[in-house]
Amino acid sequence: MDVNKKVILGFTGLIASGKGTAAKYLEEKHGAATYRFSTMLRDILNRIYVKQTRDNLIRLSEFIRDAYGEDVMAKTIGQDAEKDERKIIVIEGVRRLADISYLGQLPNFVLVEIFADPKIRYERLIKRGENADDTKKTYEEFLADHQRSTELSILNVITQAKEKIDNNGNWENLHRQLDDLVAKYT
Repeated sequence: MDVNKKVILGFTGLIASGKGTAAKYLEEKHGAATYRFSTMLRDILNRIYVKQTRDNLIRLSEFIRDAYGEDVMAKTIGQDAEKDERKIIVIEGVRRLADISYLGQLPNFVLVEIFADPKIRYERLIKRGENADDTKKTYEEFLADHQRSTELSILNVITQAKEKIDNNGNWENLHRQLDDLVAKYT
């Protein structure tokens, strides 16, 4: 690894495709720093004692972007990433074209799509229970979530991805692809 080279990996993908799992692996194996778009939203919801549901996260994100500009969250995370001294930075949850318009200007930014089949993603969503409403969600509700503005915008973002990670397989397959990605860009 070139000790002076820093790479910023922007992870995009549909609900429960494995963005967080991939980021966690890179943290543990390669010492990466991770920044999530949803972290700032969850922090605000916690502070105002509002339940962390997908609806509330979307509503808050739209409010912030309407009030302060479509790219305000990308600018915040991008500045955090630039200040971070670690050599591998993961920005998890790139969802909008405005996000990649800003993040794409950062040196050594690489947009990475992580994908998996819908049934696999649904099973993962139920198992992880990240949001208050996830564990009781039906498959039909899960599919309906893909019609929300935040998920529809991802369809445009993934077309811009420079790299793709197939997360339909086992842990070893995912880890191998991530290790290859790190080797390619560091």
